[in-house]
Amino acid sequence: MANELARETSPYLLQHANNPVDWFAWNEEALQRARQKNRPILLSIGYSACHWCHVMAHECFEDVETAKLMNRLFVSIKVDREERPDLDKIYQSAHQLISRSPGGWPLTVFLTADGHLPIFSGTYFPREQFKQILTRVESFSRSHKGEIESQGRILRDALANLDPSTSGSDSAKLTEAPIRLARKQLEASFDPEYAGFGGAPKFPHPTNIEALLSTWRATATTTKPDLDALDMATSTLSRMATGGLYDQVGGGFYRYSVDQRWAIPHFEKMLYDNAALLAVYSDGFAATDEALFGRIAAETADWVIRDMQDPDGGYYATLDADSEGQEGRFYLWTPAQLDALLTTEENTVAREHYGLDLDANFEGEAWHLHVAVPIDDLGTGMSSDRAKDALKSARKKMLASRNTRVWPERDEKILVAWNGLMIKAMANAARILGRPDLADSASRAADFIHSQMWRDGRLLASFKDQRARFPAYLDDYAFLADGLMDLLRYRWRSDYLAIACQLADVLLARFEDPNGGFFFTADDHETLIHRPKPYSDEATPSGNGVATQVLLRLGHLLGETRYLDAAERTLRAAWPVLQQYPQAHGTLLQALRTYLEPPEIIVVRGDPDALADWQRYISAGYNPGRMSLIIPNDEETLPGLLQERVPKGDAIAYVCEGTVCRAPVTNLEELAATLATAET
Repeated sequence: MANELARETSPYLLQHANNPVDWFAWNEEALQRARQKNRPILLSIGYSACHWCHVMAHECFEDVETAKLMNRLFVSIKVDREERPDLDKIYQSAHQLISRSPGGWPLTVFLTADGHLPIFSGTYFPREQFKQILTRVESFSRSHKGEIESQGRILRDALANLDPSTSGSDSAKLTEAPIRLARKQLEASFDPEYAGFGGAPKFPHPTNIEALLSTWRATATTTKPDLDALDMATSTLSRMATGGLYDQVGGGFYRYSVDQRWAIPHFEKMLYDNAALLAVYSDGFAATDEALFGRIAAETADWVIRDMQDPDGGYYATLDADSEGQEGRFYLWTPAQLDALLTTEENTVAREHYGLDLDANFEGEAWHLHVAVPIDDLGTGMSSDRAKDALKSARKKMLASRNTRVWPERDEKILVAWNGLMIKAMANAARILGRPDLADSASRAADFIHSQMWRDGRLLASFKDQRARFPAYLDDYAFLADGLMDLLRYRWRSDYLAIACQLADVLLARFEDPNGGFFFTADDHETLIHRPKPYSDEATPSGNGVATQVLLRLGHLLGETRYLDAAERTLRAAWPVLQQYPQAHGTLLQALRTYLEPPEIIVVRGDPDALADWQRYISAGYNPGRMSLIIPNDEETLPGLLQERVPKGDAIAYVCEGTVCRAPVTNLEELAATLATAET
């Protein structure tokens, strides 16, 4: 018999709808039930693609005896961390404070019935240990109520202290010092042998790569360009692209590498990881013209459109790590499978290139593909072009064959925040790769969100089964606005600028702390034990960092001081942590760079269809500090400073840096000269 989760739309919650556990979703009904029965709450947080969530579900939540204990002693609440990142952020932080150990998923937290304060927490527990914990926690909660209340008060204070104090930062001079210190910290954590940052497990850290590319670009026209920063960024991009972190057959990236060498991944595929990596590979291609980076960006975008975009436009959330009960099974190969599938020539190339002529690298039985030998170095005796053609043909056959296997489960929730990241990445890739179809994909996602998830001037965070749910969070507003701003760089749509401004206005009205910075939840959100104001980058960029960048770009583009002032307040509020831990705040450091060096804004008025050469020129190269727009001559009603960028003849370009504008130019040669002068 199904439990209360059967009424939910989250695939993760529905995975538990037939457990013998009397699960509830986090809602007033469940919380009231805990109060009425005077039972502690067992809060379990995970997500549908989480391997260890599946393991604990099989071992514990599907076990009848364990379920009986849970049902007798607790009110059990299951939360999808992708639907309720507010709860996840709070209780992950609480877990780290209580246990002094890293968090993760599944997160298991026992809470008081009334104040929802943690009693005990952990992550994955095997069955017998979990059963012992259930009885001990329930007994402790009955016999140590005073101690629990005291611990709860201390924890509340500790959570509040996680937000940096703004004391002394209102008058502080904002400088490049944190950017320079972060550069040193990145070099210190860089792995010179295998690239990337830190050891195993090794995560991609795209914000670190972007920071290094930006540092190189800021010095590129000086007498001492930071070539070491460029080398760290490009070597990391190369290693990830040729390693097992990348899906060599289908495109797209897995979540992280379990080893230091980028060989074997944790196989779940997350939309947000692929958005960030699509963006940084596009930027890497723009910066270096390295064909590998352009190919990886294109293949990743193609994978997203093929496998992760809903027919109505939105992007899906995740692909599971497991299929047929085994992690990675969908992606693994054996030599016998290639023998049966490929021609002799295709097989010869694919085996050597992907390492199938070496020992099995996955649990001693199968091969997870990586580039063992570059295509130009194969010992097949073929010409490079012939080998490339054979590999292309082999990959096509392998993908078609793989698609007939039992697929990993796909979580088809459409999350505004993650869609905003992918909209930005697709728009960026469209501009750099010259791929209008990628901008079309991004526009379909943006239009879907606005039509289905924008209600009465506010966003809803999640869409599934024709239901938009949950009041949106800081990241939803900031990431979507950022994506729309990048779409505007590719093609003009006045409604996108209007929506971006509406999103920014909601941020100021509902999320801003008067002391600076933005809370993760709106001022009319459900009251929880803490209202976080996160500044650091996590698996996704900092919402405060992205919001600040959006406000700076909009503020300079429109001459809107409200936006500029709010951006400065955020940087001042974050200044203490930027000075102390700059490496953990890459997105805010990018915003700081934009604050210190206002963006170069290029507005071209003319017929977009006749300005293809202008578009290619202003889009060429890696220019993270540039905001360029081509606005049709017939666009008459423009907001703010844009109304002063009046059309004249076939084309006219206005170039400004902050509040300083140069004389308008009416031909491409003059624009090239103006931009060259601006760089010197």
